[in-house]
Amino acid sequence: MRVNIEVNGEQRVADTVWEGESLLYVLRERLGLPGSKNACEQGECGSCTVYLDDVAVCACLVAAGQAEGRSVRTVEGLADGDRLDPMQQAFVEAGAVQCGFCTPGLIVAAHDLVRRNPRPSDLEIRESLAGNLCRCTGYEKILDAVRLAAERMGASGGTA
Repeated sequence: MRVNIEVNGEQRVADTVWEGESLLYVLRERLGLPGSKNACEQGECGSCTVYLDDVAVCACLVAAGQAEGRSVRTVEGLADGDRLDPMQQAFVEAGAVQCGFCTPGLIVAAHDLVRRNPRPSDLEIRESLAGNLCRCTGYEKILDAVRLAAERMGASGGTA
């Protein structure tokens, strides 16, 4: 089947998509967007978190056909050209990126949190990111990054 999706503001088409194929597979393998990571394929780790019609979802749990005619925003789509989104920049500056495998999903999930709640408490940050697993960190640098981005995004009057 053919799937027509708006990805990061651009109309894209994926041909010969198998009916059981995930949105994650289409994004990574058919459309060349490797940012969202393929880890558990069961929606347990959060590495593949993307926006689908402005709602954060695990792309591994979305059948590609369900994305037909819809809008997807990946971690690559948060940046504005060469300018990183404030959440992406905060992850770099706070040292919240280690191996980087979980980072794209964490960034999208954190971006979603701060977009909905510009001044989250530490408890709200922890609860919001509970579905994103990281094997390298103790999460403190990730919390630092979310706090830093929330502060900057609030100061600039919104999110990207």
